[in-house]
Amino acid sequence: MSRNSGKRGSGRGNAGSSRRENSKRIKGKEYEGIAQMSRDGSLFVKVEELQDDIYVRAQKTRGALNGDLVRIVVKAGKVKAGQHLEGEVQEILERSKKPFVGVLHRMGAKAWVLMQSKSMPYDIELDTAVLASEAQSGYKVAAVVDDWPRGSEYPRGHVVDILGEMGKNDTEMHAILAEYGLPYRFEKEVENAADAISDVISDTQMHGRKDFRKVLTFTIDPADAKDFDDALSFVRLKNGNYEVGVHIADVSWYVKPGDPVDREAQERGTSVYLVDRTVPMLPEKLCNKLCSLRPGEDKLTFSAVFEITPKGKVESFWIGRTAINSDYRFDYDTAQKIIEDGKGKRDIDDAILTLWGLAKGFRDKRFKAGAISFERPEMKVECDAEGRPIAVHQHISKEANWLIEEFMLLANRSVAEWVATCGKMDGKERKGAKTFVYRVHDTPNMEKLGSLGKFAGHFGYKAKFDDADGRKVAHKLNDLLNEAKDKPEFMPMEMIALRSMAKASYSTDNIGHYGLAFKFYTHFTSPIRRYPDLMVHRLLSKYLANGESADKGYFEGQCVHASEREVIAANAERDSIKYKLVEFMQDKIDQEFDGHISSLTEWGMYVEIEPTKIEGMVPLRSIRSDFYDFDEARYLIRGKRTRNIYRLGDPVRVRVKATNLEQRLLDYELIEAPQKPCSKKSRR
Repeated sequence: MSRNSGKRGSGRGNAGSSRRENSKRIKGKEYEGIAQMSRDGSLFVKVEELQDDIYVRAQKTRGALNGDLVRIVVKAGKVKAGQHLEGEVQEILERSKKPFVGVLHRMGAKAWVLMQSKSMPYDIELDTAVLASEAQSGYKVAAVVDDWPRGSEYPRGHVVDILGEMGKNDTEMHAILAEYGLPYRFEKEVENAADAISDVISDTQMHGRKDFRKVLTFTIDPADAKDFDDALSFVRLKNGNYEVGVHIADVSWYVKPGDPVDREAQERGTSVYLVDRTVPMLPEKLCNKLCSLRPGEDKLTFSAVFEITPKGKVESFWIGRTAINSDYRFDYDTAQKIIEDGKGKRDIDDAILTLWGLAKGFRDKRFKAGAISFERPEMKVECDAEGRPIAVHQHISKEANWLIEEFMLLANRSVAEWVATCGKMDGKERKGAKTFVYRVHDTPNMEKLGSLGKFAGHFGYKAKFDDADGRKVAHKLNDLLNEAKDKPEFMPMEMIALRSMAKASYSTDNIGHYGLAFKFYTHFTSPIRRYPDLMVHRLLSKYLANGESADKGYFEGQCVHASEREVIAANAERDSIKYKLVEFMQDKIDQEFDGHISSLTEWGMYVEIEPTKIEGMVPLRSIRSDFYDFDEARYLIRGKRTRNIYRLGDPVRVRVKATNLEQRLLDYELIEAPQKPCSKKSRR
């Protein structure tokens, strides 16, 4: 049943780096790491102590599979540029608990899960004695590998979930969630615990809260949003300044540490946004009802309230528990129309226009301080009621989006700074910096930025990223991208810059947020959908009551877990989009599209077509005119005979060749311009 296919290439197979470890020094050393499997059965083992992964041939894996924790020994000698260290697995320390998704196949008294995964080339043999009778042949299932006995042809495991009939939308979306170990429903205990929470706001609950229920307050969210976790309030003060409140759902009031709802939210870490659905962090009673700041309803909130001058200077701010009653619920398009009209007779129109003026000032100041601006188009897949993709269009962020974004950034930054600097509030001095959950973003990879400078040099730009000052580097990067804007080379330059950026994460150690140009930053504004925000609310409540600093070790562990869950959720979201994009292209076989080269590897040219930006791959072996070699340093491929060159960002025309829904792959065929015969002089 095992069906190893030809190598298309691992996502890590191209991770060359000039900063190679000294292979002589580490040859024979043992390490522990997580295995990532390719379709040919080989592994790339990610080791924390090493810059590069360790490559393991399929014959040296000792039965290790994707996601397993393994002990590995380095075997290779000197490593050439573009190659990996090589090793072999000594021991499987822990089997991955993450399930593999495949199709169930019964044959008499035996059963297997047939795999079509890029990271699992082996079918899984099942124990039919414990296989549920409702598990029918042809159904998709999620299975965990228990063991791979020596001498056995297949790994052995058991089914943990029956996902449903293959090809149905719910089945396929649940399959993506299952692959990442993400739940798609709440256990009854959690639902019951949420349902038992009272939705009555009593006088006791109002004790100690500032009452904003008669203050002009509104929300701005996507048109299809159901959970409104942030609102803004606006008051013109007698001194000419403005009081602006950023009001956030007080989830921590309802969800207590250690209760069933909290344990589930902590494990999930975040809501997951698939292409056609949301898998919430909290049960519906909380996220869509009790904690959703719906208009005309009294709601308990945690707020950051600012006094701001007409020129955008923050004179003072206050943090604490509040209550609100939202007057208006806007979607972004409606709020955008108010901003574009630039006038209005209602108080709410005046509030939105004034807040946009302040937000624009905040935004301009942030970019002058060195915030990084990327403008990659965000594509949205529109699905019908059955989940079938019917359109792909670009989502354009406008002023109404920026208004909300800037005030959320202001609240997040101010809360973090108050805790980190032991600041004053209401004239009271704070004592001693406290353990806190920060949202941090490290400086970029200078080697990759150096590659960007060299790439830009091919187009006549002068850009050297050799400054030790991170802010100066940010200004140079912004200047380069601004200079290249609206030119053909802008897109590949922006992609290289994006790949040089560090990944934002959560930590109790504040190193600032490089991309936003903030010295202090946290996530305070979305406790309905992010567990770190809920932790921030609890810590703020503790410190506002002059509590002692929380256990740093505990919260650092929670930061690591939340960061990991965020990555998993993002990967699942990306896979759901890939699935729908491939599904959208199924009826477009043999159609031709203009596009541009979005990525290059040693095995293929990736192309984004217009206008949908849907990416597919042109295998290098399928280009008929020549054999092409990949030049990683110059982001190009070059023909061996013709010396023809394709660079990152080059315009090309492609034909849709094949779609593979199971592996979410899309194959394009390059349409080459007719080759002109070479003259004798040019041949010489």
